[in-house]
Amino acid sequence: MGKPTGFLEFTRELPGKADPKNRVKHYNEFVERFAEPKLNEQAARCMNCGVPFCHSGCPLGNVIPEFNDAVYRKDWQEAYDVLTSTNNFPEFTGRICPAPCESACVLGINQPPVAIEEIEKHIIEIAFDKGLVKARAPRVRTGKKVAVIGSGPAGLAAAAQLNYAGHNVTVFERDDKPGGLLRYGIPDFKLEKWVVERRVALMEEEGIVFQCNANVGVNVSVNDILREYNAVVLAGGSTIPRDLAIPGRELKGVHFAMDFLKQQNKRVSKLPVEGEDILATGKNVIVIGGGDTGSDCVGTSNRHGANSVTQLELMPKPPGMRTEFMPWPTYPMVLKTSSSHEEGADRQWAIATKEFVGDGKGNLKGLKLVNLEWTVSGDGRPARCVEVPGSERVVPCELALLAMGFIQPQHTGMIDDLGVETDDRGNVKATEKAYQTTIPKVFAAGDMRRGQSLVVWAISEGRECARKVDEFLMGSSQLESKDHSLMFLSM
Repeated sequence: MGKPTGFLEFTRELPGKADPKNRVKHYNEFVERFAEPKLNEQAARCMNCGVPFCHSGCPLGNVIPEFNDAVYRKDWQEAYDVLTSTNNFPEFTGRICPAPCESACVLGINQPPVAIEEIEKHIIEIAFDKGLVKARAPRVRTGKKVAVIGSGPAGLAAAAQLNYAGHNVTVFERDDKPGGLLRYGIPDFKLEKWVVERRVALMEEEGIVFQCNANVGVNVSVNDILREYNAVVLAGGSTIPRDLAIPGRELKGVHFAMDFLKQQNKRVSKLPVEGEDILATGKNVIVIGGGDTGSDCVGTSNRHGANSVTQLELMPKPPGMRTEFMPWPTYPMVLKTSSSHEEGADRQWAIATKEFVGDGKGNLKGLKLVNLEWTVSGDGRPARCVEVPGSERVVPCELALLAMGFIQPQHTGMIDDLGVETDDRGNVKATEKAYQTTIPKVFAAGDMRRGQSLVVWAISEGRECARKVDEFLMGSSQLESKDHSLMFLSM
């Protein structure tokens, strides 16, 4: 423990951000780095508590008190080693994770929690600055070949771990560049793409092969993959968006959020944009969906120069702090204000969209909305809703972005051709115990297996799946599992 009284002396602070009025003029990241004394103070706040609940809050089981202590002592090699023992990509999670570890922080019972996410980001960036991050090519190759299909966070994590185990790994990506959601789903102002490219280059140096424009089940034969590789990991994500089948859905100006975000990511990277441009410039934009993807649409629309930006949520407004139904250390469903919301948006809750209204020429000109009244169940959760009489109205809108989440992976092509079994939600059926599908040599991880979730969960899934693949190929595995690391920490 760096400083026993640190949590009494210092309060939680976060790095500064560029002024919203200035940062909406560009697509670069805008969160500053901590000055060294501030970073030291924030690490000093970690209590090194007897039972560190942050471990269980983190899907990766990150060894948080230990890397906080190393940061306090300015031992960057140790901090880097501890952090990367459980997390392959802290440069991603340190930027875009909602930090469930902080919700479980013991200090958070009666004080603001430790700034774990920011400390994590600083460790990895300082490690890169100091040349501590080096390629880790395996000394011995097993001769086994593994195909990882999908290069999002789950696929990248599985590929990295399987490569460390000595297998020859090829990652197949249907897009023109690796990264999946990290590259084409998350805006540059949250995650600049040089961060992704830096990691991919390191993985290539370690011996991993990336094949882009390789759409398995379309221009790459499933049978060829099964014949050539000893094991296959399906990590294609949950890519089929939830639609809104109401009158006017066919109007020009109604789009899925991910189509909008992907186009802008390509523009920033100076890559060709597919299809007709989806732009918010000078339009009244309404984002339907109150989650992170909707927030990303808000930030992107503001940077386009939208006339107005409104974000609608079907559910009622969450409370500002924990309630009796959200006890520590559970993850609280409280109101969150993102950096995109700080830049300007009219957020509305308990709203249903009844119709997309056209101008008679096939273009969207408005949305018919209605207020909802929710009743709650005994556990405090919204249970059912009714429309509020007399609240129906039409509001102006020339661009509606559907950001209501994703329902399942794409079945057409790879999944259908493989013939693997799917569960009742349409995800690839594979147990958490084995990550193995109904085809013994085919495994699944990430959103394709568990459904839409967080990047940190995808990385965890990729790591755990890699261990099971290694056991399948070799009979045993020396790859670390989350359960084993937590067991060690409790001894």
